[in-house]
Amino acid sequence: MDDYSVDLVVMRLPGLHVHASSVTRHEGVLYFLVDADDGQRQLAVTTPAGTPVLADFEGVPSAFDEQTLLLCPLSAENAAALRKRLAWLLPAVQGLRTTVGLGDRLGLATPGHLRAVREAGGHLVPLPAQQSIREMSRTGRTPQQVMDDAMWGVFAEGWRSGFGADADHLKTPQDIDRCVATGYTFYTFDPGEYVESGADNASPQALRTRWDELPWEQLEDSPAALAARYLSTPVRCEEHIIRFDELTLMRAAVKYGRAIAYVALLYRHLAQAAAGREWEVEISVDETETPTTSAEHVYIATELRRLGVRWVSLAPRYIGRFEKGVDYIGDVNAFEAEMGVHAAIARTLGPYKLSLHSGSDKFSVYEPTARQTRGLVHLKTAGTSYLEALRTIAVLEPDLLRSIYVFAREHYEVDRASYHVSALWERAPAPNALTDADLPGLLEQFDAREILHVTFGSVLTAPSADGQTLFYDRFMEVLRTHPEAYAADLVVHFLRHLRPFVIWGDG
Repeated sequence: MDDYSVDLVVMRLPGLHVHASSVTRHEGVLYFLVDADDGQRQLAVTTPAGTPVLADFEGVPSAFDEQTLLLCPLSAENAAALRKRLAWLLPAVQGLRTTVGLGDRLGLATPGHLRAVREAGGHLVPLPAQQSIREMSRTGRTPQQVMDDAMWGVFAEGWRSGFGADADHLKTPQDIDRCVATGYTFYTFDPGEYVESGADNASPQALRTRWDELPWEQLEDSPAALAARYLSTPVRCEEHIIRFDELTLMRAAVKYGRAIAYVALLYRHLAQAAAGREWEVEISVDETETPTTSAEHVYIATELRRLGVRWVSLAPRYIGRFEKGVDYIGDVNAFEAEMGVHAAIARTLGPYKLSLHSGSDKFSVYEPTARQTRGLVHLKTAGTSYLEALRTIAVLEPDLLRSIYVFAREHYEVDRASYHVSALWERAPAPNALTDADLPGLLEQFDAREILHVTFGSVLTAPSADGQTLFYDRFMEVLRTHPEAYAADLVVHFLRHLRPFVIWGDG
């Protein structure tokens, strides 16, 4: 697209603001985003006069400077039509490149995310479409909506450096099918319900009983064969030697055996459902009670590979606490030492990336992680973008943020049930003690931050007394009216996430 063509479009569309970064010419057709005076965003498509309007776009045609101008809503149908023509709007597999998942619960954060990635420099690859089925249920969104919102953000920013789409924390074959139908490329399997964390403290007798009860047929294995593979020879992973004795092996198998069998089931289902497409898998055992030891990591990787599972990223349960929306809680030096062993295992038995789940705002462990993994890493963030939206609202609409905070405090005890958080209601600042100027500081206070983080679903879906939404419409109106303010807050926040990984992304 030359400068003259961009200027022509910008100057001759009265009442419409053109997003210059989106303007794209392809095969004689011009595509770009516009905002009307009322704030409504649309896709504009222009073709030479006399040329048939592209039939698979839905919109209102008009004449414009010897062109036909079609103004189209940002619908799923128009998103699909645009993807057919502009291949750079399709997500792709990213392999072992250094990647960052950028969960967006609102569908408005992708421009800010991509600006942060661009400003950080290097070769980090974003996954702007990332949301778990659990989060979709809480926000009333679908896999298609998440994908399309991310795509419109990619288009708005003119991002042509590649991106992925993460179907996050999938637990059932039905969840997989929904995301395959939408075109996701990165599938995160979460077998957490099948991990037996109690194995860590079980007695040898109890372990023996559970060992005998393992689903050996599903594992395509036998107790004798498993023991023969692990008890005879230690496993060398670079300078680290991982040894198994009978008790260590039983504990690993009892803790993770059922999870491995279930991952194999999900993997084979995906292979059939997505046959003929490119896709990659991440395996997540991070949302469990107890850490994954080095021996257990070796067991997980070895057994999955024996069953034919291939993956690009693994999220063990690390030592310390990875709570939502706050920094790492634990000994950073001990974390780095353990990460060094996990990274050596991943390089030796893979290579594959290690993934930091609940990775938002874990600033103290980013550099140790990047250093030990040497760039074989995937950083997964989610709710921190919602929190930055609250920061934007705190400045622009303090009364709205105050009301949300009061509501969040009232719903915290229920909403926290499915999250690893330790905030206490009584430690968070009382709403009536806060001035408007104090409100942005809630995003820096540990307890208030976690309370606001985990109540997002209740906040976004709460009905008002008249059957409308209590917060959602006003919430979204503020962000849509001030997109640059929200994007600026995201850039500042995410640069802190990205910069520690940039040097390795260049590798």
